[in-house]
Amino acid sequence: MPRERQTYYSLAAIVVAAVLFGMVIAGGLDLTPPVDADRNTQGQPVMETIASPDFATLADRVVPSVVSVTIKDVQDPSDRNSRMPRDPFHEFFRGPQTPDDEPLVRRSAGSGFFISGDGEIVTNYHVIEDADEIEIELVDGLQFEAEVIGRDEATDLALLKVKKPDRDFAYLALGESEAVRVGEWVMAVGNPLNMDHTVTVGVVSAKGRVLGLSREGTSFENYIQTDAAINLGNSGGPLVNTRSEVIAINTAINARGQNLGFAVPVNILRQILPQLREHGKVIRGFLGISVSNLNQDSAEAFGLSSRNGALVEGVTPGHAADKGGVRHGDIVVEINGEAIEDTRELIDTISAMPPGTDVELTVIRDGKQKKLDIELEARDEIGGESEGEAEPSRDDDTAERLGISVSELSAQIRQMYGLEDDVNGVVITRVMPVSPAADQGLIRGDVILEANGETIERVDQLRDIIGEVDAGGYLRLYVQRPQAGGRSFFSILKLTD
Repeated sequence: MPRERQTYYSLAAIVVAAVLFGMVIAGGLDLTPPVDADRNTQGQPVMETIASPDFATLADRVVPSVVSVTIKDVQDPSDRNSRMPRDPFHEFFRGPQTPDDEPLVRRSAGSGFFISGDGEIVTNYHVIEDADEIEIELVDGLQFEAEVIGRDEATDLALLKVKKPDRDFAYLALGESEAVRVGEWVMAVGNPLNMDHTVTVGVVSAKGRVLGLSREGTSFENYIQTDAAINLGNSGGPLVNTRSEVIAINTAINARGQNLGFAVPVNILRQILPQLREHGKVIRGFLGISVSNLNQDSAEAFGLSSRNGALVEGVTPGHAADKGGVRHGDIVVEINGEAIEDTRELIDTISAMPPGTDVELTVIRDGKQKKLDIELEARDEIGGESEGEAEPSRDDDTAERLGISVSELSAQIRQMYGLEDDVNGVVITRVMPVSPAADQGLIRGDVILEANGETIERVDQLRDIIGEVDAGGYLRLYVQRPQAGGRSFFSILKLTD
């Protein structure tokens, strides 16, 4: 190879090596200028490492404050026979058992946790509902007798206390359930299937669940949902955050799914705890109305710019709200000058006030604000808040636009549907499966009392009002459902043609 060519290749290799060395040095010192064309400055995902909680340390803090709750229910023979239906094969397959004329002792178990060093314990009402004797057991095996200090069926909570404490007990701090976020780590501790002091972990799956578990408690249901495993026997145990604060009390499961557990928010316990300690029960203020939340359709149908407030669907005659002038169709937007966001806030605010309290409700009626003065009653004294056949019409707008057939209330119709004489309106005799009425849950036998605020007594009145609603407009039906004890409610239908 000629010397000149060899020299050329040597110089080229040196240059390439120098460039590569410079690039390495520049990159290491972060001297390479950014290229804007290659950088996406918007829509970048957040890449952040989240540390896992130290569950072992958390369990060490929580478990000593959790107790197993065992109850003994001594049933009188006559009471047992009235409450427990006889098996049809009872006489053939009796086997050894308690004679029918002797008391039967029933034992069951749940969970609880200390909230004070002197032995106060929180558990579920349904855990101790029929208890004649209550025994609690600590994680170290020590056992104590306990007594019921207070109970509240509506929230399914109860307060117990150790009868003869001979020591101070480790207890848990109550957290703030309103601050809990969906996706937060939580730990459940309890006594599932008699496996005492079992620890399970998961996250907060959802908030504000309403399950309809009982007539007494539906108005107060506001469960936190979790996928931390909860089983029979976990009832009454704590659901804690990573700071070992109680955020809820484990209460129910959905057996049809997996890891669908529900817990009473600790803020509900905070509200009623003083009354449980002082009175042994909870006495709540009561308006005597049934309410529902406003959705987009109902807000537009009532001409509202916001969905904040609670729509009054029914007013219990002769009680607080009725005496104060509240009407169905009112939208409650304030209590004593404080804005109300939804039905949950209205119920919680009123229930936290004692009977006899004077409150000022601000309602929207016919598009205008109106203030009403009301004296609350005692909720637990009333039992809850919630509250030839004529040829059916099959033509024109009633059937085509709503998907229903209706009939006026003749004597035969009243008898057929079990309607009282003081009920006036038109009865739904048929609901088409695919229709606006079916979508809103209207059923055969519902009685339409009003349409768009006007009283309905004849079929032609309803037809005329429907004809006045333009395509895309709303029809507000005020309906009574005899099958549900005469419950009244609003049904908002959007008419498309």
